[in-house]
Amino acid sequence: MLTHKSTKNPNLVTINKVPPPPPLLAKTKKEVNVISEYFLPNKPMVENKVQDNFNNSGKSYTQATKMSNNTSEVLKIKEIFPSLNAQKVDQVNNIVNGQTKPKPHIKMMTKGPSRKQVIIPMSGNNINSFIKSLSLHVANINRLLRNAKSDILADYICSDPTGITIVTNKVSQQSDMSIIDNYVKNSNNINSFQVDKPRLPKSKSYLKIIGILFFLHANSQDRLTLNNIETILKQNHIFNNISLASKPRVIKVSLKSDISIVWLDIWNVQSGSNAKILINRCFNVSNYIATIWGANMNPGVLQCKNCWKWGHATFSCRIQGAKCVKCNGLHKSEHHQEFGWCYKANAKINLPRLETKKGEPYSHSFKCLNCCGDYQADSN
Repeated sequence: MLTHKSTKNPNLVTINKVPPPPPLLAKTKKEVNVISEYFLPNKPMVENKVQDNFNNSGKSYTQATKMSNNTSEVLKIKEIFPSLNAQKVDQVNNIVNGQTKPKPHIKMMTKGPSRKQVIIPMSGNNINSFIKSLSLHVANINRLLRNAKSDILADYICSDPTGITIVTNKVSQQSDMSIIDNYVKNSNNINSFQVDKPRLPKSKSYLKIIGILFFLHANSQDRLTLNNIETILKQNHIFNNISLASKPRVIKVSLKSDISIVWLDIWNVQSGSNAKILINRCFNVSNYIATIWGANMNPGVLQCKNCWKWGHATFSCRIQGAKCVKCNGLHKSEHHQEFGWCYKANAKINLPRLETKKGEPYSHSFKCLNCCGDYQADSN
């Protein structure tokens, strides 16, 4: 028979609690001031952040001292001249320190296109007959260049209203251009008298001549004309090796002035050597002295040869396809007779139009796509 033995509860261990420490005595004002020296208030903490950012900005000690010196100089100027505003104080400070604004640089020369092309000016009839078989002309030109043991090869040929352009893989030499010139002039249906010598692309520089009278004689009303300017340029030896890119332009200085400004556009190389020879040169025009200055470039507004609109180049045109310069149709200008609406018969209009056959004179008047004038969009 099982019996439960009675077990006595063990004695519990009691932990005596540590009494709390006595309260600290109140600090005097002197002690508080001494301790506060080791802690920065809120405002100096912001200044430290600014100082850290200034140190991390990569500025050296000398640059920092220069900035502080500059600030002290500005304050001194403000004390001496209290009525000056901030802009005037800055100008006086720049004058005192010898810091003046640099002179504006005149952009007087445009960079020409790539010299890896040969430009051949020719008449419109020669252009129309030459572009009928461009791939054949490229093959024939490359064959002649290989026979002459030249490294130049023609990639493709393109045309514009002034002539044709032969794009090559390298810059052509004079011997290569003579081969191309002989081939173009001896091609079929080409009038050699209406083909100019081939040349490489050049840059264009802009100049102006001041000091020339607008009236040729003192007591006459004969104005200065382009022929007079061309005669003056031919008589001066400083223009011997200079070729004009366009006709000179004569502008009067003001309505009540008798002095004119003559603007000149000359062909130049990319280094600008031709313009450097002429700038600041003087020459006599009658009893007066004329001076040549550099002028800001004014290449004019671009006209796209694809849509015939103004303001952008042909390679940046965004329309798909091409537009005709004569009728604004969605076809090339050289295919105007095949696809132009004005060549087809139309009996539904008030004045019925008959079909114009090939070889017959074209009776419809052209309209400009930009201003609706009685001329084509590419007319000068």
